[in-house]
Amino acid sequence: MQVHEEKISRLAMEMMQYYEGDPRRIQHFLKVHSLSRLIGREENLDQETQFILETAALVHDIGIKRAEEKYGQCSGKLQEQEGPGEAAKMLKRLGFGEVMVERVCYLVGHHHTYSGISGSDYQILVEADFLVNLYEEGTSASTAVRSVYEKIFVTETGKKLFQIMYGGKMQ
Repeated sequence: MQVHEEKISRLAMEMMQYYEGDPRRIQHFLKVHSLSRLIGREENLDQETQFILETAALVHDIGIKRAEEKYGQCSGKLQEQEGPGEAAKMLKRLGFGEVMVERVCYLVGHHHTYSGISGSDYQILVEADFLVNLYEEGTSASTAVRSVYEKIFVTETGKKLFQIMYGGKMQ
């Protein structure tokens, strides 16, 4: 467990360096990590899945920078396209194992794909990212918020956090 915590801390620092001078992006991935960590723990993920989830949460948007450099934009699909390669380089350099890198890159490459979600790490990453994005994008239309809740949220903890953050029962 201690080794995992140390790797997560090193990765968080590395990601902050990667996005140096961009506090909005840094704060985004830190918030997604924090919520992913909370949801994963509350949902009683096993230690390895929790480690994968937290790692993926930190690097989930790593493709934004490269997409903006290459295409001048960073749509969700471009993030999914450019992110896995960037994540793999960073994770390998920091000593993450091959199986871990493979799963994290899969999550990075699919975190804007909401159909066919496979695995609790994938589900929780999507939920945490939505919790943060709804706030950061200022989404307030109750029908849009209700639709996201109904279509995306599966975990009991994710649903509870959504209700706490965005008000009342959605069922």
